Amino acid sequence: MIIITRYDITDEELDHIRERVEAAGLHTHLSRGERRTIIGCIGDEAKLQEVPLRSLPGVEQVLPVLKPYKLASKEFAANNTIVRVGANASIGSDVLTVIAGPCSVENRTMLHETAHAVQTAGATILRGGAFKPRSSPYSFQGLGKQGLELLAEVRAETGLPVVTEVLDTRDVDIVAEHADMMQVGARNMQNFALLAELGRVQRPVLLKRGLSATITELLMSAEYIMAHGNHQVVLCERGIRTYERATRNTLDVSAIPVLKRETHLPVIVDPSHAGGIADLVAPLSFAAVAAGADGLIIEVHPDPESALSDGDQSLNPAAFSTLMDRIGAFAAAAGRTFEVPAVAGGRGV
Repeated sequence: MIIITRYDITDEELDHIRERVEAAGLHTHLSRGERRTIIGCIGDEAKLQEVPLRSLPGVEQVLPVLKPYKLASKEFAANNTIVRVGANASIGSDVLTVIAGPCSVENRTMLHETAHAVQTAGATILRGGAFKPRSSPYSFQGLGKQGLELLAEVRAETGLPVVTEVLDTRDVDIVAEHADMMQVGARNMQNFALLAELGRVQRPVLLKRGLSATITELLMSAEYIMAHGNHQVVLCERGIRTYERATRNTLDVSAIPVLKRETHLPVIVDPSHAGGIADLVAPLSFAAVAAGADGLIIEVHPDPESALSDGDQSLNPAAFSTLMDRIGAFAAAAGRTFEVPAVAGGRGV
């Protein structure tokens, strides 16, 4: 249930409404917009049947939220959510956000080279895997804590906030200590113990859609994180498993406008995992931006042929720079802005 207040509501009236709802045993969540404030009522709504909500001073409307996801629903927020990552980056505003970096943190030299290359090209967040969930137990599994330390080192040098994947509830605190944003991979989208733990930690979460998950299931996973206290969630469409074998996965472009209709949370796209081939990354990126995505997460490696993981779908710095040169036109067509920020030694505009 949501309570929509009048535009001229006073702080005293707002506090009184929340006190009445919480006295009935529910929790409240406040979302302020320019013209209205929404009070979300979380809990057993039957307990509010005896509370005359519509007659309380400052109340304009009381509406049920019929969808299974409450906190993530579009109705629950006065404005679309903007998730801030680190000191200088954000996802969900009118400015397109690009996250880029290697699939895996392999060593210090490679990570530093990649970070400087993607920053110069215009990426504002660095990605890199320290813990890698691989399909084969014999494949490179990541550097673990050493990889986290290298990410933090590069952040200190470049100013780029970092996002990396967390696989296990036991690793949440150490990843949060080193990363600005924590990623939940497709295989863990319904790891509810992990989602609940991420709700406890006040770090932005990048939540990837599962291999065969529906849009509702993705939103319900976001709801798990939010219900445990963390509302800084970014959704990621990264392709789903279909019968098609020409690509690694099938990019569900239609999921982007559907999610933008259903939720206030930001939506980004991973064209690297969707296509699985470097040549497909640029066209899939352009399609995602044209469809309304708030950002992209792209794999970049200085030498894809020698990459320890996902070399086939990684762009080299030159290809990434070319993509970034072209992406602005698609952003403009979708009503967004995109500029390469000025950086030391970069080609900023």
